[in-house]
Amino acid sequence: MRVQDMNWQMVEAYLQRDDRCVLPLGCTEQHATLSLATDSILAGRLSEEVAGPLGIPVFPTLPYGITPSFMAYPGTVTVRTATYVALLGDVLNSLHAHGFRRILIVNGHGGNAPGQGWLGEWLAAHPGARVQWHNWWNAPRTWKVVQKIDPLASHASWMENFPWTRLPGVTPPDERKAAVDLTRLKQLPPREARTLLGDGNFAGLHVRPDRDMHLIWQAALAETRDLLEQGWSP
Repeated sequence: MRVQDMNWQMVEAYLQRDDRCVLPLGCTEQHATLSLATDSILAGRLSEEVAGPLGIPVFPTLPYGITPSFMAYPGTVTVRTATYVALLGDVLNSLHAHGFRRILIVNGHGGNAPGQGWLGEWLAAHPGARVQWHNWWNAPRTWKVVQKIDPLASHASWMENFPWTRLPGVTPPDERKAAVDLTRLKQLPPREARTLLGDGNFAGLHVRPDRDMHLIWQAALAETRDLLEQGWSP
């Protein structure tokens, strides 16, 4: 259940019987022909579809992440790593103060990885808490399905092209784009990165049939649900 559909009394009552919650992390950045909010849309929707039937609160998705390399693409918003880690710490501190002890972070943006590295520091200071950081799109079972469908897949390609990340009136190219040299890309400033990437797709087709996307989504739902139900250390 979404926190925006609850009041504080409902949360207080929930905490009398359970200490789990879900925190989705997204980003606002270029995704070729897809929505700039693709990472946020996917992390938020996945969290709600998994936690809703279990009656577990899902907090609003953090819509901004760490994405400095895409700042030559209008609409992209990036935050400094120090800012992001500080914000994440404040959010987790708030959840912990209210009594949440098992927090599943559903991350939709690879650039947020510094938060995952920092998480050990937070856990060391909160020994009674359990936090799982779940990069849903490349988690083992979900990524296996992606690779089985088409191994040429990456950021802003077909693997993120779901019905809910597409934009009306926008027709994606038919090209099957060769994989970008990521080692080279990571060395470039934003304007040169845009020149290398073009529309922003890293590799592969821009779109595949909806039946393929359904398979990926079902795998992601099952994998995330298992973490929420069974992934907690004693």
